[in-house]
Amino acid sequence: MTKSKLALLMPLMALAQPASAQMENFKTGPVFEDFGPTAPVQEDEPVAADAAFKIAFDVAKEAEPDKINRTIESAARFINMHVKAGVQPENIRLAIVVHGGASLDLTNQEFFAAHKEGRTNASAAAIAQLQQHGVEFYLCGQSAAAHGIGNADLLPGVKMSLSAMTAHALLQQQGYSLNPF
Repeated sequence: MTKSKLALLMPLMALAQPASAQMENFKTGPVFEDFGPTAPVQEDEPVAADAAFKIAFDVAKEAEPDKINRTIESAARFINMHVKAGVQPENIRLAIVVHGGASLDLTNQEFFAAHKEGRTNASAAAIAQLQQHGVEFYLCGQSAAAHGIGNADLLPGVKMSLSAMTAHALLQQQGYSLNPF
């Protein structure tokens, strides 16, 4: 490598170092030990221990190959960080509404592999663990129809909704707010 190229790369490498060092602050748990890492924060307005949450997550972007869907993992992060902050797990109710390209992330391994070059659905185990903690999953029926997904192709416990719009409207009527992330 020439000295001029090295001189250009050095500042970029210096910027990357602090960012990677900061990531070591992120830890999983206490609810999900294999995914959903969070970092400790010195809060200006701590979350009350008796706080109650009803939140819907919207997922349209499919998972990267061999990784948990980012928004599905965000739901685990939400639970982990709030339980760490002292919120009772039973006061956290989450729903995940999936549509578009992310629809395949809710399918069983046989269907997923047939449509993803034999790959493994890396989100499946996380979905099962989230469901054990009361998280509900809804698949947009319109997206399912567009992708040829039937009810028998879904992971256990995933509910087929008429549409993502319908699922969100019904969840709002039940007091769920929409997570913008």
